[in-house]
Amino acid sequence: MAGQPLRLLVVDDHPMVLDGLAAMLAPHKDRVLVVASTTDPDRAAQLVRDSDPDVALVDLRMRTTTGIDLCEALHRVDEDLKVVILTVYDDEQYLFRALQAGAAGYLGKQVRAEELCDALERVAAGETVVDPGLAGRVARSAAHLERGEYWPGAHLGLTQRESEVLGLLVGGHSNRAIAERLTLGEETVKTHVRAILRKLGVTDRTQAVAFAIREGIFR
Repeated sequence: MAGQPLRLLVVDDHPMVLDGLAAMLAPHKDRVLVVASTTDPDRAAQLVRDSDPDVALVDLRMRTTTGIDLCEALHRVDEDLKVVILTVYDDEQYLFRALQAGAAGYLGKQVRAEELCDALERVAAGETVVDPGLAGRVARSAAHLERGEYWPGAHLGLTQRESEVLGLLVGGHSNRAIAERLTLGEETVKTHVRAILRKLGVTDRTQAVAFAIREGIFR
């Protein structure tokens, strides 16, 4: 509603972060009002139903899930909810995955109060907001793609994320270790592995690793 502060849900499994955000935003409650917060991402869906936030601000890496998976879960509850990832990881791969999951923003935890309010208001208005520090790297990644400099295995139909998973398989990592390295859920990793096997025409992880080494995708 015009003239009303936007309603914000905050999800972070560190109580100190929740307290810090609440204190930081308190002087700006005429612009952004924290209507709910939780350290338990499993409660976030119910808080969306109970509190009707305009925007959810969620941590990227939590003990039981990721902000990316939570973004998808919250959109199943309210497809119009704007989700912004707040993180210390200024990695363009996390950014791309967050945007693929439907996030409307990706901000670093070093953001100041005025910048955060501005970003949240822009997101609520329908914009996609990305931490300025990532802009240069995103542009360079786009330039690489424009020049045809793709990731390993792209010529075999692997997506960039599947290429990353395959590289970690070659390195001997388990699904759980891959999930932790790439900030994904284990089920998501399993889905990527199944896609890799299908695209490489092999039936198990050992054959996939052998194929990748034999074909020079990874060494």
